Amino acid sequence: MPCFIFFAVPFLLFSREYVLKEKEIYTCSACGAKSLLWRGQCGRCREWNTLQAVKVSGRTSLASGRGPGFGADTGVAAPLQDIQFDMAATASTGLEPLDKLLGRGLVPGGAVLMSGAPGIGKSTLLIQVAGNLARQGLTSVYLSGEESLPQMKARAERLDVLSPSLLALATSNVEDGLAALERQKVDLLIVDSVQTLVSPRAEGLPGSVSQVRAVATELIEAAKRTSTPLLLVGHITKDGQLAGPMLLEHMVDTVLSLEGDRQHLFRILRVTKNRFGPCQEIVVFQMGGRGMEVVDDPSTLFLGERNPELSGAAVVMAVDGQRPFAVEVQALVSRSYLSFPRRTGLGFDVNRLHLLLAVLEKRLRLNLGQFDIYAKIGGGLKMHDPGLDLGLVAATLSSFYDLPLPERAVCWGEVDLNGQIRPVSHHDVRYSQAERLGYGPIVCPRAGKSKRGIDTLGALQKLLFGNKPGMTVEEKKGPVEGK
Repeated sequence: MPCFIFFAVPFLLFSREYVLKEKEIYTCSACGAKSLLWRGQCGRCREWNTLQAVKVSGRTSLASGRGPGFGADTGVAAPLQDIQFDMAATASTGLEPLDKLLGRGLVPGGAVLMSGAPGIGKSTLLIQVAGNLARQGLTSVYLSGEESLPQMKARAERLDVLSPSLLALATSNVEDGLAALERQKVDLLIVDSVQTLVSPRAEGLPGSVSQVRAVATELIEAAKRTSTPLLLVGHITKDGQLAGPMLLEHMVDTVLSLEGDRQHLFRILRVTKNRFGPCQEIVVFQMGGRGMEVVDDPSTLFLGERNPELSGAAVVMAVDGQRPFAVEVQALVSRSYLSFPRRTGLGFDVNRLHLLLAVLEKRLRLNLGQFDIYAKIGGGLKMHDPGLDLGLVAATLSSFYDLPLPERAVCWGEVDLNGQIRPVSHHDVRYSQAERLGYGPIVCPRAGKSKRGIDTLGALQKLLFGNKPGMTVEEKKGPVEGK
């Protein structure tokens, strides 16, 4: 008897699957952190009352069959140079800019995660992609946990993408989607959305950390096993971040974000992670009656109808990803009757506005403490380009002096704390685009093609507004710089 125990214990420990005693752990619904004991506050994200009890399955696998896409069936490592990949097997989305954004179109077994605000156009864009594949004779399955079949058909009719190869499935059970992959050859599976599906292998309500992790894991593994491209839709939080555990972004191959204002027609599709192509690229769409239409040249699309005779507006040659386009930065400086003047910014980080106003007061000796200052980017855009600094400063000075800027003036540049204007990325690309569109004067840092650029805020003020109050004696005597 003792000998049997001696040989049985190692067998149980090193077998491929063994049985553990079922136990209960606590998982944070906000960040996914685990804890053996319940606590009022999560130790990682510091949120209160977010730890939920989760039962751990007693059956634990030491090896997960990841399918042919991983080459791990035999446990033998293979030389990378011997791995075969059929480039012709990638499927086109029917939208050439979107194919370039993804790198290779829809890669077999590749998982793409798309996020965006409610009503921004995620479902519209994805059903267009499914319809484009159906026109090529490929089978697409649109699985929705949010809409019924009549609702999906109504949208497909409006977009004119109905086809016998476009299949739909309305369910909240992930096993229904897995069964669809097993029953027939599917060329694309769209899941809208991952937060609405549930897996019987996990505890919790739909959208919880445990459910999102389980649903995404099963879908991604099934997609790689069957070499099926997978498009997942993810919800976002009120802060604009992808809802659910951060693990979800690590699991997928590509992360897309659809941004824009629902009150405007334009949308920006941005890629933040891509294993098959470039990152930080964008595609500009316009919402129309037939769905999302690609804007081929958005160079001046976000300017709208401008009145050059009005003060407080500056044109900035911005770059998002690798594409330059002109945007309008607006500012309004009005006298305040409050103890603490208001500072409001839309479309960019408002802390950047506070910083630039402090630099203006210090370096140009302006008294802005008695004024309310509002600034925004036209067209409903949200940008993080540091080249917007010079546009914000120029628009603020224009409104403060109530003098319009030159009609065809364009600017870009980063403003540091000592009032110096620094070059920004893609400087020559911006300069070439500004020249192509016929802008002038071009107000930018002294770098690359712009040999006559400006270096300080004093030079900017001298160039655009002349000798205005607040200028130092040295700045009044200085030469005019800029093109």
